[in-house]
Amino acid sequence: MPTPARLESFIAAVEGGAHAKAIEDYYTEDATMRENQAEPRRGRSTLVAQETAVLERTESVVSTCVRPVLVNGDHVAIHWIFEFSFKGGGKMRMEEIAWQRWEGERIAEEQFFYDPAQKKPA
Repeated sequence: MPTPARLESFIAAVEGGAHAKAIEDYYTEDATMRENQAEPRRGRSTLVAQETAVLERTESVVSTCVRPVLVNGDHVAIHWIFEFSFKGGGKMRMEEIAWQRWEGERIAEEQFFYDPAQKKPA
């Protein structure tokens, strides 16, 4: 179960734009990440590489945690809003719920729930 300080530190890292670094610092080595019902991606290095690839296509990303954050033991639910501005134009707003299972002070499993229609850039 994450301490309140650790959880707030994670949220601050994401809101501060350190998305790939947050994965390095807050996820277990064998962490999984899953989009809706898709097959999970496995391993922290894979997750960092995927995040880096997404970020390389963007001019900027504004990340906002919509509170409250819900915590029940090792499980955390965070409501996120991400606003992407892509290189070469185009914008996208993603609103999602991240459902996380923590092992101590690190995220072991994360699944995102969102409407896939949001993934189309405006």
